[in-house]
Order: sequence, then structure tokens, then C-alpha cells
Amino acid sequence: MPKRARPEASPDREINRYTGKPDARCHDSRPQDPLVVDFFQYLELELKRAPRTATEYARDVEVFGAYLQGRPHTSADGEPYRGPFGTVLVEATASSVRQFVMQLGRMQYSAAGIRRKLAVLRRFFAFLKREGRRADNPALDIPNIKLPMRLPKALEVADVLKLIGTRPPAGEPELRWRRDIAILELLYASGMRRAELVAINATDVNFESQTIRVIGKGNKERLTFFNRATADALQSYLKVRPRCKDGALFVSKQGRRLSYQQIGRVFSAYVRISGLEGKITPHTMRHSVATHLHKSGVDLMTIKEFLGHESVQTTQIYAKMTMDHVRRSYDQHHPRDRADDAVSRARSGKRP
Repeated sequence: MPKRARPEASPDREINRYTGKPDARCHDSRPQDPLVVDFFQYLELELKRAPRTATEYARDVEVFGAYLQGRPHTSADGEPYRGPFGTVLVEATASSVRQFVMQLGRMQYSAAGIRRKLAVLRRFFAFLKREGRRADNPALDIPNIKLPMRLPKALEVADVLKLIGTRPPAGEPELRWRRDIAILELLYASGMRRAELVAINATDVNFESQTIRVIGKGNKERLTFFNRATADALQSYLKVRPRCKDGALFVSKQGRRLSYQQIGRVFSAYVRISGLEGKITPHTMRHSVATHLHKSGVDLMTIKEFLGHESVQTTQIYAKMTMDHVRRSYDQHHPRDRADDAVSRARSGKRP
């Protein structure tokens, strides 16, 4: 397929179904060094990684290549350096990988960010080894950065309902506010990722069974569910939804698929109007519904399937969040603690 000419700047230009990014930007962001291009194609075609994921992983390799060449990985105007990298990637050593990891730490990268880049380099060198371009994997024995135990943010049920019930701004076009309410309802009902929401087509929605066909990470398909309130919001929106060439569910007024960034802006606008504080993103809704389900007695294996997690280990975090909630409730409401307070007051001669 020939490359598209760069269109005029517009938030509503042609959008890639899965990434939610404009096609022109997608082409601009792809690697240029032949070795990195081969790796990118391996990720996309053989490992079935989403284009956005493959692009990010290729970019991690480019950052490493720039480091090996002793140059910044972005220019003064913010453009990424894309090589060529010559032989530095093929000739990289375990020592250079280790020093790169240390440099990332000095640059204040998060532990998760460093861990991700190291995992990508392991995958990249495994690819080179498989292709016969080098005999070893210099990143294989570099120890992982230990991640701090950090619980994801989840809203209380009352806060979710406050957000979903937020009135749209005055004068908001009917298409937009009906669409935005449907987006908010669906994020909480289904727990889907933002990229998954972007990729949904209208034909993926089954109102009879109240299910949606979702294409998740690694192009894996699953069915997720929605409730009556979400069904009402979706049907209300579909009455005014413009036609869309590629069948997208959520579209702009021009009938083009909403992008990943546009979904984020919609969500941020309603968070701001609702008055909720703190960093709240579309992914917060995913954490929230999983936490609320587990608190209500849904087991982790069921939540794993609902969210589309590869491993139940990823889902274990919600058990930890639930136990924290149990601990707080225990401390606040256990009868013996309340009785102990009364005993203490009685002993001190104080009245309740």
C-alpha cells in the first residue's frame, strides 16, 4: 500500500483502527534503520503485536542505538533520531547494555520504563540470534530492575457514578454528548483498554446478548459484557451517529474513527467538569471495575478472563487492593474496636 500524503493538521484525519493514530503519523513514526525495520516487521507480522506496540518497541531499540553512538536520541526540536546505526547494534556487548541501563537510571527513567526497555532489548537480540546475525544475547543475563509495589488507582463506586453522571458542557452538540456518555458508560461497564475501545466497530456490538467483540493485546479476541445502562447510552448515541467508512463505533462529526488521543481528551474533559481530583485516566476505569467486581465476590480467574489478562499474576493486584479495603473496613467497623473505645472512655470517666 503506498504511503498517504501528509494531510493538513486535523484531529479527524484518517485513523488506524487498532492504534487510533492518524495513518500519516504512523508512517512517520516507523523505524528507518534496516535492522530495526526487520525487527519491527517481526513484531508485527510474526508475533502479531499491535502496530502501536511494535512502533514503541522499535523506538526503544533506536534509543539504545543512539546511546551506543554517543548521541542524543532526539534532536533539539524533539524529532527522534532513527539512525542509521551501522554495526553498533550487532556488535553491542553485555557491558554496553548494562551501562545503558545505568544511564537510564541517571536520566530518571522509572523502574518500569527501564524494565520495559531491557525486555525489548532481550527480544531484539533474540531476534538477531535467530536470524544468524549474532551468536549470543548480551541482554539475557542483565538483572531486572526491581519494581516497587505500587497499587493502581481505583475510584470508589460513588466517584465513578459521579463521573458517568456528569452533565455535558452547555451548548455541547447532541452527537458529541451522546457519544461521550456512551464512552464513559462503556469504559466502566466493560473494563476495556482505551486502544480496544478505539478499535471497536459498530458490528462488534451485540445488543441481544449485551456483549462486545474486543481485539486485545497481541490481536487476541475476546467477548466482554455491558449492562442495561450502557446499552441505553449506546442506542441513544447510535441514533445520531454519522456514517463511518470503516464502520467505527465511536466517530467524530465528520464520521471518522476517534483516535486514542481524542478518547483521552473526552475523558479528561468530563473528569474536569465532575470536580474529581487526582490523576484519573481511562485506564482508571479498568482498575475500578476490576476492584469493584472483586470486592463483590467475583474470583480472580473470572476477572482475568473479563479483562483479557495473559496471566492471573497480573490480576493478583486486585486481590491486594481488596485486602487493603478489608483492612480499612475492619479497623473502622470491628465491634471490638468500637467496644474498646467505649471501655477506654468509661475508664477515663469521659462520656461518649
